[in-house]
Formats: sequence, structure tokens, C-alpha cells
Amino acid sequence: MIKPAVTGDIRDTPLAEALGERYLAYAMSTIVSRSLPDVRDGLKPVHRRLLFAMRQLKLDPGGGFKKCARVVGDVIGKYHPHGDVAVYDTLVRLAQDFAVRYPLVEGQGNFGNIDGDNAAAMRYTEAKLTEVAAALMEGLDEDSVDFRPTYDGTEEEPVVMPSAFPNLLANGSAGIAVGMATSIPPHNLGEICNALDHLIAKPDCDVDELIAHMPGPDFPTGGVLVETSAAITEAYRTGKGAFRVRAKWAVEKLSHGLYQIVITEIPYQVQKAKLIEKIAELLSEKKLPLLADIRDESAEDIRLVLEPRNRTVEAELVMEQLFRQTDLESRFSLNMNVLDATSVPRVMNLKEVLRAFLDHRMVVLERRARFRLEKIAKRLEVLEGFLKVYADLDKVIKIIRFADEPKAELIKTFKLSEVQAEAILNMRLRSLNKLQELEIKTEHAELSAEKADLEALLADESRRWATIATQNAETRKAFGGATALGKRRTELGEAPSAVLVPIEAYVEREAITMVLSEKGWIRALKGHSDAPEALKFKEGDQLGHLLKAWTTDKILVFATDGRFYTIGGDKLPSGRGHGEPLRLMIDLAGDVDIAAVMVHKPGRKLLVATSSDRGFVVEENEVLAQTRAGKMVLNCGPGEKARFCLPFEGDAVAVIGDNRKLLVFMAEEIPVMSRGRGVILQKYRDGGMADIKVFTLAQGLTWTLGERVRTESDLTPWLGKRASVGRLPPTGFPRNNRFS
Repeated sequence: MIKPAVTGDIRDTPLAEALGERYLAYAMSTIVSRSLPDVRDGLKPVHRRLLFAMRQLKLDPGGGFKKCARVVGDVIGKYHPHGDVAVYDTLVRLAQDFAVRYPLVEGQGNFGNIDGDNAAAMRYTEAKLTEVAAALMEGLDEDSVDFRPTYDGTEEEPVVMPSAFPNLLANGSAGIAVGMATSIPPHNLGEICNALDHLIAKPDCDVDELIAHMPGPDFPTGGVLVETSAAITEAYRTGKGAFRVRAKWAVEKLSHGLYQIVITEIPYQVQKAKLIEKIAELLSEKKLPLLADIRDESAEDIRLVLEPRNRTVEAELVMEQLFRQTDLESRFSLNMNVLDATSVPRVMNLKEVLRAFLDHRMVVLERRARFRLEKIAKRLEVLEGFLKVYADLDKVIKIIRFADEPKAELIKTFKLSEVQAEAILNMRLRSLNKLQELEIKTEHAELSAEKADLEALLADESRRWATIATQNAETRKAFGGATALGKRRTELGEAPSAVLVPIEAYVEREAITMVLSEKGWIRALKGHSDAPEALKFKEGDQLGHLLKAWTTDKILVFATDGRFYTIGGDKLPSGRGHGEPLRLMIDLAGDVDIAAVMVHKPGRKLLVATSSDRGFVVEENEVLAQTRAGKMVLNCGPGEKARFCLPFEGDAVAVIGDNRKLLVFMAEEIPVMSRGRGVILQKYRDGGMADIKVFTLAQGLTWTLGERVRTESDLTPWLGKRASVGRLPPTGFPRNNRFS
């Protein structure tokens, strides 16, 4: 038997443990290297590498453009070994002023639009960095941050940007990792800088004080922030929450008392074309009865024109309807899940994010100061060497001309260092004049003063914080509210109150006739029909219920299991054909039939009863069902079925049983309940309840006999207490024991 060759250390490991270890490694790679931004510069690795590659290509704000294909090639070839499509999509987004609050890339060519159209291919577009991106990378060559080797080890890339610009909050971020996600909306830079100043001046402040300077997000597309102040405060305090944003609109008056609504700003990340498509779809489905038409008159700015159905419709009601059914109102979630300075993912609140940025700026300031001190020290060493030899230039020249080892001789004669001697040997003859000596002395004095200042800066923490505050003020001056880019775009509005819009405002009121067959097929005919004999049904089926109603009505369906269902009049299927099965609209059990159908009248009471002897009164508002499953009201015992449901309008109740015994009692004896079996209405030895009627005692009891209506005024013989047996009905009462 041939044994397999041993190629390395082979260990027996449980499969679950091996899978868990590998999946954890994959998850951490996704979290750290792809999906979550760094709290210090607000960038993900692909963004950081893209900006660094553009910087290396000299695509500075004041320079010219280069083809995006060249940029993408450098990024994927040197720093980011992934697909070119993902990198180009990142570049495009950073250049879109409707997607990024403060664009980091300036594009030339077709970079897409707010309608959702894609950018042109990378071979057609050009790009360069913006001033904001330059601020993000300010001091990158001054040892302000650490560098690490690229994926192939041939070059180096920054671990994080120096970030003089608070990019995380200013531009926001979004990403989905393994088991976690981040969602941070963009904010106004001027307000961020104000909050940073407050935190520098008062490090122990709470989140509420910072919110006074940063009242909410500032989206690139504007809109109106309508979230409550309590919700905003809670979101920033915990790092998790949501912000509700609505479109900005205004009313334009027209002639003859007409008007139109003009939308000029839409919520963030809502595509205008899809928004218009959705509104048009709702219009075709007649779900926007207050709106007649929508037009897109947009050019560079957004201008959506809404035409109301008529001049009497209130604009606020039209917009409220649209806010509820379309993306003219949207919610942007807040989940400040970021990588901290040690690359550990965690959710931070507003103060922690601002503090992390300031701490990073302190590290950058200290590192740049030390870097500058090293440069000054090297230059001062050279200048001091120059000053030593300027007193005797003739000797220097003689040594250089005649000595076998001029460098060693200079070091010995003038007590110079290696660096100083090398600098003197490299000195040009034109520098050996009196004016140059004065310049060297001036430079030496200036550098000495700068060195002392930097050493004092590093020794004084309060002075360093003052310097950061000054840098913060410069950033605010360059990109804050005083500039066109920095003006707040999202308006801070009041949270909308709970506007109760009646159903009539959503549905066009039209007369309909509901037709329900015995086998459960339902439809709605236009108008109020009085000719049931003209209706057609499937073979073996016939009319079960006919009801005149309006499209704005709610139809109550009472089933034999005691459950109520609610159907909107506008939801009934068209009268063409035989309609649709009622069971497609409500969850009706297979062995359950329909006992009664009626139009809902708010405030009315209903009398419900079973086929045996029990019933009670229920408020009609209490039986409205919100779901297809309906609402259980009348509980039926074994062998019982819910059978009667009628308006409780009158002061007396007449009940007749299958045993042909009639009982009349006062309506007040029946209790009002919201759910249950009820009370006994009439006692029976055999059979059950045949019919029940609510009427006014003073007007007498009426019943139908053929085509005639008869009335019994003296009901003394049958008047009794509830749950009595009753007696035979008056002469001439129908043999089928029915009142109608």
C-alpha cells in the first residue's frame, strides 16, 4: 500500500471548528478591508486607494484631467486588486453632487444623473481631485500617518488619511458587512466644525449640547427633515435611529382660481424617474383620486408639476396622500458602526465620532511637527557648517584644491560633521559671496525660531488644541456655510402631526351595487341597480346578497362562525363577468358561509345572534377588521352557527322560534358586549331561533305576507321578559316563521 506523501503539518480538526475559523477570517476581512469606514477619515479602503492613486498621478485640483480608465488601471494594478467595474462605480459616485454632499472627485463628461441613468464608460470620462479631497490628504508627505505595503509589496499606501476635512460626518457612509452594517447620513460642514469647536472648548459636554450645533443631516438633494427632536436626539445619543425626509414643494397660483403643486427637491437617494413612474402607476390604478396628472419639467434643477383633480382640493391633502404612498417621503437610517483607531468595529454616538476625529487630528499635528523638527535640525546642521567656513573661505578653497582627502581635511580643520563637510563640497562657487552669507544667517535665525516654536507647541497641549481649532476654522472658511458648496440644503421642518385623512379623500366616490352569489362569487356593478333578475350567474348558482353602496363605504361581512370581515367598496372586483371568489379577498374557512352583508355606519349598534337562542348587542365600530383574517365577535357553541346580524334600531325585540312561538321583550334587556356568546333570548324545547326583529313598540310589529304588509299594534299577549318561552303568533303570521 502506497502512503500519501506528507507535505506539511497535518492536524485533525473538527469540521465545525475549521469552518468557524475560516468564516471568522472571511468576516473580519470583509468588515475591516471592504465594508466599514474608518472613523478618522470616513473612507473605506477602495475610496482611500482611489484618492491616493489620483494624487500619485498628479491629478490636483488646479491641474488638468486624466481619463478615468487611466485612474482605474492604476488603482487595480497597484493598490486594489479587484474588478474595474467596482472601482469605476466608486469613482463615479464620488463625483456625483447629488450622491455625495462634498464631492471628492471632479468629473468631466457624463457621470450619470438623478434620474438613475448610468455614467458613460470610463474611456470617455475624465476626472481629477477636488479641494475637499486635497484637504483630506493634506500633509500626507510629512509623516503624518503610517504607510503599509501594497498587496504585492512593491509600493506603499497610507493606512489612513490625515483628514483635515471631517469626511465621515460630512459625506456619510453606507455599507453591509458580515453580520453588521453601517449607515451614516451626510451633514453640513459648518455645523460639524461648530460642534468640533464646542467639544474642544468643553471636552466634558454631553451629546445634547453638540446637537444644538448639529441639528440634523444635510442631504445633497435637499428636502425637508421632519423627524421629531426627541427622535433625533435619541439617534445621536445611541448611534442608531432614523431620519424622516420629505420632498420640498410649493403652490403656484394659476388663472381662474386654479393652482398647481411644484416639487423642487426630493429625498436623498430617490431616483426621480422611478418616483415619477410610481406616481403614474398609482394614477392609472386610481389610487390617487385627488391628483389629475404629473409632469416632469426638470432641467438642471428638479421641477415636478402636480395637477390636482379640481380647485377645491387642498394642496396639503394631496401631498399628504403622496407622502404616504410614494418615496416623496423616505426614511434614512442612522447606524454609526465604524472602525475605531485600532480597527475594531463598534457603534459610536455623535460625541465619540467627533472625539475620535479630534484625537486623530492631534496625532497628525504632533507627527507633522516632529517631522518638521527633523527637517529643521538637518538644515540647521548644514547652515552651521556654512557659517563656520565663511570666516575663512580662502582656506576652504585651498584645501579643496590641494588636499588629497579634502573632506577629511575639512572635518579636521573646521571641526565639521560628515553632513556639513559633504554640503560644503557640493556648494557652488556663486554661493561664495557676501550676500549669500547674509541669507544663510537669516535662514538660520528663522529656522531656529521655528524650531523653538515647534518644541514649545509639542510641550503645550492647550496650544496644540488651539492650533487644531485654528485649522478647523480654516476648513470652515474654505467649505462652510459662507460658500456656495457649504450652504445648508436640507430644511429643518416640524414633525408632521398625525393627519387623519378620510377614506373619501383617497377614493373617488361612485355608486356601486355589490352582488354576492350563494356560492360566494362577489362583484360590483356601476350605479345602483334595481334589476336583480337581469343578473347572470354561473350554472347552479344564484343571487345571495344584493347591496347598494358607494366606493367610499366599508362593507361588513358576517360569517356563520361569528367572525366579521371588512372590505373596502373600492376593493370590490369589477362587475364584468361573474366576479371573483370572496375567499380570495378574506380568509374564510371552508365550512363557513355568509350570514349577512351590510354597509358600515359609524356609531351604529348591531344585534348578533346564533341559530339556537343566544345573542347580544355590539358597537359597530368594534367589529371592523383590519386584516384578511377578520375579527371574532360572536362565539358559537357546539352545533351552533351565527345566523343573524341586524341594526339595533328600536326599543323592542321580537323573536320567533322554529316551534312557532313568538316572544316580544324590551331591547334594554340585551347587554352590550364586544365579544362572547351573549345571553339567552328565547327558550326552546325543540328547534332553534327562526327569525328576530328590532322595532319600535309604539309603532307595532310588522311582517310581510306575500305582497302585503301587516301590523299588530296590541302586543300585550306576547310581551314578556327575555328568555321566556313565548306563545303562538297572531293570526295571519307567515307559516315560514319569518318577519319578511
